[in-house]
Amino acid sequence: MNDLPGALKRQDVQRRFERAASNFNSADFVHRHTAAGLFDRLLPMQIDAACVLNLGSATGRDHPLLKKRFRAALVFGLDQSRSMLLQARRNRSWFSRVDDIQADAMRLPVADGSVDLVYANLLLPWIDDLPACFAEIARALRKGGLFVFSTLGPDSFRELCDQSSENSVRVFPDMHIVGDELVKSRLRDPVLDVDTLSLEYRDPDRLFRDLRNAAAGNSLRSRRRTLSGKGRVRALRDRLTGNGAVLPFKVTLELVYGHAWGDGPAPVAGEYRVAAGGIGRRRR
Repeated sequence: MNDLPGALKRQDVQRRFERAASNFNSADFVHRHTAAGLFDRLLPMQIDAACVLNLGSATGRDHPLLKKRFRAALVFGLDQSRSMLLQARRNRSWFSRVDDIQADAMRLPVADGSVDLVYANLLLPWIDDLPACFAEIARALRKGGLFVFSTLGPDSFRELCDQSSENSVRVFPDMHIVGDELVKSRLRDPVLDVDTLSLEYRDPDRLFRDLRNAAAGNSLRSRRRTLSGKGRVRALRDRLTGNGAVLPFKVTLELVYGHAWGDGPAPVAGEYRVAAGGIGRRRR
């Protein structure tokens, strides 16, 4: 399985996002779709947010949506790619209440319990150590703060898996595994649901270009690193369109949406917390 910690080469992931920054907005239609899904799910939730952290903010296209939903909040866009953050900065006004942070989502540069809302639109597909990531989010969230996210499920890209002659497509964790890891990380009352997005392509090269511009290349540590890479791409192209293949061919994405609530920073070793209302009165 390639959904285990360490399956991704993180330097390769960052390099792909650096290269994709200038063309990212031309291929972020899946991000636009999942952003709409996230905000539909946010509508009934009652939360006052003064500090919002957008993890994996990329070129910042979700910032206006966050500002509209949380008008009084200061929004921080966090991304490991400097090129993505520079694109985000070019796309907003001088008076925007948005700040950029170049940092790793696995090591958030924020104080314990200082964030009201953590928002992660399609960040988790690039995280292969969910327990560590969720533990950082749980640390950063205040008690009663909210973590909302979208990610990909194991049925994503199944057509490419069927046609690929090697293990070149990442297997994403099942929704139930994600939910279990949220609970283990002290994120309360997780709610997850699944949707499906089906994309149609007539030209494999257009698919490959969209994947490249969205930085969605193969960053698995186990991928083959040989000069035959172009040959494997040609072979996949032929299998998608040749030998009586039906056009347009489909690419299916299993979209997982979820949210969970913060329980505040974990107590230090040897420290115990008891609600004042649970302390009884001594009777004589």
